[in-house]
Amino acid sequence: MSKKFHIQRSPFVVPTQDGKLIEEHFGRASDGNSQISIAHMVAPPGWSEPFQTPEFEEYTVIIRGKKQFIIEGETVVLQAGESIKIEKDTRVQYSNPFDEECEYIAICLPAFSIESVNREAE
Repeated sequence: MSKKFHIQRSPFVVPTQDGKLIEEHFGRASDGNSQISIAHMVAPPGWSEPFQTPEFEEYTVIIRGKKQFIIEGETVVLQAGESIKIEKDTRVQYSNPFDEECEYIAICLPAFSIESVNREAE
């Protein structure tokens, strides 16, 4: 009989060039799951990504610090204990323009892929 659960003790650490820590616990890179990805992230002060229009829903739960979202031209700042759901096919930019780290959990449905995130050139 196969187990009815899976404990993730060694998430896939996504290589980055911008100082951001990305630990994918479940998803394409960690366990081949294309239905959902769940990642623990820490964005350093001053971090930002290019605008993107993902083909997946993205949920973000802020654990520590603050994170800025520019969603279809509207700026939203979330703090620890707050969360947001961004619908697929929505133009968004994620950043941490603040002077402290931002720790958060990101969940993508279906799973994140570099092909479906649709990042704009910087």
